[in-house]
Amino acid sequence: MRRFKTTLVAALLAAALPAGAAPRRVVSMNLCSDQLAMLLAAPGQLVSVSNLAQDPRMSPMADQAAAYPANTGRAEEIYLMAPDLVIAGTYTSGATVAMLRGLGIRVETLPPAEDFDAIRDAITRMGALLGREDGARDLLARFDAELAAARGTPDRGRAALYYANGFTSGRDTLAGTILDAAGYRNIAGDYGIATTTTLPLELLVMAGPDRLITGATWPGQSRGEAILDHPALSAVAPADAQVTDRDWVCGTPFVTRAIRSLR
Repeated sequence: MRRFKTTLVAALLAAALPAGAAPRRVVSMNLCSDQLAMLLAAPGQLVSVSNLAQDPRMSPMADQAAAYPANTGRAEEIYLMAPDLVIAGTYTSGATVAMLRGLGIRVETLPPAEDFDAIRDAITRMGALLGREDGARDLLARFDAELAAARGTPDRGRAALYYANGFTSGRDTLAGTILDAAGYRNIAGDYGIATTTTLPLELLVMAGPDRLITGATWPGQSRGEAILDHPALSAVAPADAQVTDRDWVCGTPFVTRAIRSLR
């Protein structure tokens, strides 16, 4: 009963906010929006982030995320937090988003950022959603400065991205953008690949890249990840093999660290 009254009071306060006022209770339920929200939110404004944000294998802000209550993206638990703004991703469960909106809660969705302009747009939009425009401008300035410093010299060689199930990423993806910024030519372009799709292992080996970047493996056994242990891969640029990590997952300012790691 007490929890219900607390939720009701918070909901009434949220409804009473003047038009254009910054939200007071924000819940993020997407790994990428979690990071931008933590970077920009005012003290006490962000009340919950997704549980993925607290996973150090996927989140570069896992330590900071540990200070927030975690949510698992269920409408019921988020509603009980009495948010006046929920930030979701394009691929967040449509049923969850619809239910929250049906309960009168404002939900905004952010698309995944696949290039640097999209990252800039995401920072600007997050700043506007939180009423933190000045902070967003400062973050943009830092991002641009760090990006300029991180960029590698052109023509550092040819590189290949290779993940579980034999997938690779082309120029129109975040990983492809990181590769290009580091100064490498993506062999996916040799095969007309611009997005993320499968690349036969034989074609990868025949391409003979100067550098190989593979996907991170997870505990346990996975048939999809078995290809990353294939002996042929160990013969492809063995001295320069690298594994993607948490800085590669989301289109946030942390991509500059991924670029520097390739240098």
